[in-house]
Amino acid sequence: MTTWTDHATDRPITLAASSGIDRSAHHRLDEAWLAAAWSHPTTRVFVVSGGQALVDDAPDGRTELVMTPSFEAPPTETHRYFLGTDEEGVRYFALQKDSLPGRMDQSARPAGLREAGALLSERDAGLLVHAVALENWQRLHRFCSRCGERTMIAAAGHIRRCPACGAEHYPRTDPAVIMLVRDEQDRALLGRQVHWPEGRFSTLAGFVEPGESIEQAVVREVAEEAGVTVGEVEYVASQPWPFPSSLMLGFMAQATSSLIQVDGEEIHEARWFSRDDLRAAIESGEVLPPSGISIAARLIELWYGEPLPRG
Repeated sequence: MTTWTDHATDRPITLAASSGIDRSAHHRLDEAWLAAAWSHPTTRVFVVSGGQALVDDAPDGRTELVMTPSFEAPPTETHRYFLGTDEEGVRYFALQKDSLPGRMDQSARPAGLREAGALLSERDAGLLVHAVALENWQRLHRFCSRCGERTMIAAAGHIRRCPACGAEHYPRTDPAVIMLVRDEQDRALLGRQVHWPEGRFSTLAGFVEPGESIEQAVVREVAEEAGVTVGEVEYVASQPWPFPSSLMLGFMAQATSSLIQVDGEEIHEARWFSRDDLRAAIESGEVLPPSGISIAARLIELWYGEPLPRG
């Protein structure tokens, strides 16, 4: 496997850019330090619930997470997650609640990563993706997979411990490959999943299976979903995708065949697009491109050579 080095449209991938936050994992088991950090006047806190947090659309066009000092935060005994420290020493925590608090002011509104991820600063997007990933994991892994006992939160939200058998459980991340496949004519292979709306096309993707390398996963998924064989595979970049717990590993892949035979189970339709084909299809509304927040859009843009048109 080689690494893609064409940076003609190089810009940070949403949710994957450096947030400027040091996760400070060495403090997660230090209860005295965490207590002091929580009570510090500069500490900032936000609530996450169902993958959403409150955001504020400022008059100057910026969208920011609504954060408060810890002494103004809603009470919680266990679901308090330490997210890290910024360069100025400000500590950040997320609180998991069953619902978001009432709107802090007239401009605050609830939003998730799909809606606000591309609008938030790199710091706020990084904090929110961390909090959403922890919330999803906490909600789905309340019981010990070894003995079935209810587990307890530890390490500031990053471990669940079983009081019965002593097992420790850590946040789960499922590796998935996502790839822009090109043929010998430099056309891009895009597909439409069976449950997507008419016209929605994107890159192919799939999960890495046990005992499989990521390169093998790229080759297998393209063959299974579209019937196309792949030769060279080039790694591009990754993106955390907490919906609920994936890490998307992005690739450029070179096809060695062009005949398409979709599986009909995951992929309903797949087509080869030249750049002119894709531009015309998007502008006419025939094709709906993937969301700008997704690494899929960035992979297509790397091949396309510029930001995608929006019909």
